[in-house]
Amino acid sequence: MNTVALPETPTATPASRRPRGEARRLLLAEAQNRFSRKDYRSTTTREIADAAGVTEHLLFRYFGSKAGLFREAIVLPFTDFVDGFARSWQTLRPEDTDEQTLARHFVGQLYDVLAEHRGLLLTLVAAEDLGDEMESAGLADIRAAFATLGRISTEGMQLRGLTSDQPDLAAHSTVAMIVGMVALRSTLFGDAPPARDAIVDELVQATLHGFLHRTT
Repeated sequence: MNTVALPETPTATPASRRPRGEARRLLLAEAQNRFSRKDYRSTTTREIADAAGVTEHLLFRYFGSKAGLFREAIVLPFTDFVDGFARSWQTLRPEDTDEQTLARHFVGQLYDVLAEHRGLLLTLVAAEDLGDEMESAGLADIRAAFATLGRISTEGMQLRGLTSDQPDLAAHSTVAMIVGMVALRSTLFGDAPPARDAIVDELVQATLHGFLHRTT
């Protein structure tokens, strides 16, 4: 009697599971990518979740809200950088550092971090229209970070014996000049902006001559 071979029953393979914390990491990475290219209002939690391959429900479970996600993905890395920059600034020895080096250290690093977080600048422009939501997104942390940058700029002036009737205003005008160059780069230069070093060199010269030749 011939026996008929029965087809083998396929063995079910369990669905692969992401490593612990992987979904959260993917959401943060995609949020950093999206928020850095567009402003807060133009970016949706749905598009972030879809691009990360994670459900929107899980996004809200991890971060609570769009504002909470923005704060962790964009605001905290920016404020962490500013804190680290402030610590490194304290290690500079003014007696061993000329004006060009001091200015380039400040301008170059600030330009780079703002370029990396350009979406943060675009969001700040619209902050008043976003109301309380921006407070939840870490607006107070951002204000504190910019105040730190202003203080560093003021200290840079004082290290060289430069004075101003309104040192905070002079310091913040320097920060605003760098912010403006980053925020308006594509508007000013289109698809062919100058090289990063050329932009930083020009900002350094504007900073130095704006301060070194002031009368008050």
